[in-house]
Amino acid sequence: MSVYKQEYRAYTGTRTPLWARVAVVVRYSFAEAWSSRITATLFTLSMVPVIVYLVGIYLANNPLARSLLLRRNPAFTIDAGYFLRVLETQCWLALVMTAWIAPRLVSFDLGDNALPILLSHPISRFGYVLGKGITLFGCLSLVTWVPCLLLFTFQGYSSAGPWLMPNLRIAGGLLAGSLLWIALLSILGLALSSWVKWRIVATGVIFAVVFVPAGMGGIITGILRTKWGFLLNAPVMMTQLWQRMLGAPQTMRADLYLPKAAIVVVLLMICFTSVIMLNARIRARDVVRG
Repeated sequence: MSVYKQEYRAYTGTRTPLWARVAVVVRYSFAEAWSSRITATLFTLSMVPVIVYLVGIYLANNPLARSLLLRRNPAFTIDAGYFLRVLETQCWLALVMTAWIAPRLVSFDLGDNALPILLSHPISRFGYVLGKGITLFGCLSLVTWVPCLLLFTFQGYSSAGPWLMPNLRIAGGLLAGSLLWIALLSILGLALSSWVKWRIVATGVIFAVVFVPAGMGGIITGILRTKWGFLLNAPVMMTQLWQRMLGAPQTMRADLYLPKAAIVVVLLMICFTSVIMLNARIRARDVVRG
């Protein structure tokens, strides 16, 4: 029978649930993210500080090792300040992971003009972005809150006295601070990658968006002698927020600390801007103006 004589009808069979469609995106995105040796190398390097902090916890809780190796620093203790350094180290290593993985998740689809084909399948733009976000969230979790909480658990196990329950605030701060940073990096990394088709350029743009405003904020703070320039300085802003979450001692003057509300507003503005960028870029068709 000729093709033009066929009568085409809409598909009426069983449809897969939405979560299964998103899972397909997640599965292939994980495969793409970890197909590069650089990803495995970055992950391995990000575990080196964890091993160093693990040794520090062991030395602090072992009487013999403490007497032999920590005689010059008898005040060395495992407290909120120690885990703040752990959180800072792993979160900034997560930024490096984001700068490498995020462009691989989005830039390749845009550069190869594959996005219209992907969105022609039974998956929405939200499902596509959600699948990419879950992939990035899972990769960054392996670097941030998972090793942080493992170190916290090891400290509770190694401590001679009751340490775990009295310091649950530290565990909550590690988890909340990591999740907040992962969410910010995920949405920002995907948004920037969606506007830059070249992966190497997208990697540089992610670093630039974080550190160039930080330098401008430092200049504003130094010239005008005001703390509000720190709202452009992501390292300072996040460090202040993490200190409050963990209950760690302050490392700056009290008059330089930003209100929590101001930090939250800036973070929400960044997320809102990133959502607008994704909404404008992730589309099933490209409009070419000639």
